[in-house]
Amino acid sequence: MEFDLKTIEALAPDQASLSAASKLTKRSNWPRLERNEQQALIWGECQGSGSNPYRVVVDTGDHGYKCTCPSRKFPCKHTLALMWIAATAPVSFAAAESTPEWVNDWLGRRRKTTPAPAQSIPAAAVKSIDEAARADESVAVEDVAAVERREAAQRKRAEDTRQAVSAALDELDQWIADQLRLGLSSFIEASSDRCRRIAARLVDMKATALAGRVDEIPSRLMALRSEERPDAAIRELGKLVLLAKAWRSAPDDPELKRLVSTSETREQVLANPDARQVESFWEVLGEKIESRRDGLVSHSTWLLDLKSTIPQFAVLLDYFPASAGRRSNAFAPGDRFDARLVFYPSRKPLRALVAERMGEVMSGAWPDFTFGAAKDPLATHASHQEAAPWTTDCPLILPPGAILVDDRGTGWWQAADDAQGIALPIAGAVNQTLLGLDLAATAALWDGARLDLLAAQSGFGRLDLS
Repeated sequence: MEFDLKTIEALAPDQASLSAASKLTKRSNWPRLERNEQQALIWGECQGSGSNPYRVVVDTGDHGYKCTCPSRKFPCKHTLALMWIAATAPVSFAAAESTPEWVNDWLGRRRKTTPAPAQSIPAAAVKSIDEAARADESVAVEDVAAVERREAAQRKRAEDTRQAVSAALDELDQWIADQLRLGLSSFIEASSDRCRRIAARLVDMKATALAGRVDEIPSRLMALRSEERPDAAIRELGKLVLLAKAWRSAPDDPELKRLVSTSETREQVLANPDARQVESFWEVLGEKIESRRDGLVSHSTWLLDLKSTIPQFAVLLDYFPASAGRRSNAFAPGDRFDARLVFYPSRKPLRALVAERMGEVMSGAWPDFTFGAAKDPLATHASHQEAAPWTTDCPLILPPGAILVDDRGTGWWQAADDAQGIALPIAGAVNQTLLGLDLAATAALWDGARLDLLAAQSGFGRLDLS
C-alpha cells in the first residue's frame, strides 16, 4: 500500500474533493475492499443510495485509477477515499483470490504512466489533508438559542410537509371518486392524461413518491389485454385508497412515508436500530429495468437467500436519470455472494442495502424448498397483501411446473400436479426453448394479474428467465 496522506493531498484536484473523500472513509460505505499485492492493485465498491455501488480500482505503483461514477473531477472523491483507507487502514483490504473481470478489463485498456512527483504540486494549492480531517471531525460550538432555533425550524418543516401531504391525499381521494363516477372505460381510455395531471398536483403538494406511482398506472394497464384492464384499474385505484388511509392513521411510519413522500437515506437506514439485518449467501435471481414517465429509470435487482429453508427475498432498488444512459451493473443474474444486507423497515421487508460484502459463493442448486400437495403458489402473495395491501410486485417461488403457450400466444406457468389445476399467466413474450421443460422451482414476481419470470431450476441447471 504505497500511499501516504501527503501523496493523496497532491493528487486531489481541490480541497472540496478532499473534504468529500474524508466522509466516505467509513467501512460501512465499502461493502467490498480487496487487494492484489503481486499486481500492486487495490479495488473496492463504494455503496451509494442506489443498488449499484461505484467500482473503484487504483494501481498503488503508479497511482493510476478508475471509478465508474460520473464525476468530472479526477481523481474523484471515491478514488481519494479508497487511497485514504489504504494509507490509514490497510488492514481493511482483504487479499483477493482472483482479480475481478472489471479490474482485468481496466488493466487491459490502460497504459502505465509514471506518476508526477508529489512535490510538483504546490503545497499551497490545497490545504493539508490533516487539516481537512480535523475540520471534518470538529464540531462547531453553537449557543443554546441557535440549536433551539434550528430544531424549531426542522419541526415546522416537518409539520408543513405533513399538512401538504394530507391535503394531497384528500385531493387524490376526490380524484379517484371522480374516475369511478365517470366510469372505468372512460378512465382507461384517458388514463395517461388524467394520471399525469393528478401526479403533477401530488408533486406540488410534496407527495412525490405517490405521484410517481400514479404516473405509472397507465403503463401497467396498457401491458394487459383490454378485457383485463377494468379489474386491474380497480386494483390499482383500490391500493391507492388503502395506502392513503394507512398514511392518515400513521403519518410517521417509515414505510408509509417512503411510499407517499420521501425515502430514508442510506445512512439513516444503516443507523436504524430497528432495521432487520441478514448475513447470508445470496443469488441474483434477475433484474427488472423500467423507464418511467418522470424521466427516471427504475432498476430492481432481486436476490434469493440461499441459507433459508423457506423462500426469502431481497430487492436492491436504484433510480437514475434516463438521460444518463445504461449504467454498468454491480451484479449479473446468477451471481452468488456472501453479504450482510440491511432491510428498510417495512411490514414485509424486501427492499435492502448491501452493508458489507464478504466474497463470492460457489454455484449450485437452490435450497430444497418443500411444496406440499395442497400448496397454494400464491400464498406468499396473499400474506403480503394481508400485511400491506398497497404492495404491487410480490416475489414467489413456484412449485414444480412447466411453461406453456395457449392459442392466443399467451404464456402460462402450469403446476406439474394435475390435481391442483393451477395455471398462472405470464407477462410478455415467452422464450420458445423453455416450452414444456420440467421446472423443479421457478422464481417470479406476481402483480395480481401476471407473472414476471426471473429464474428457474431444472434438470439442465439454472435457467435465466429475466
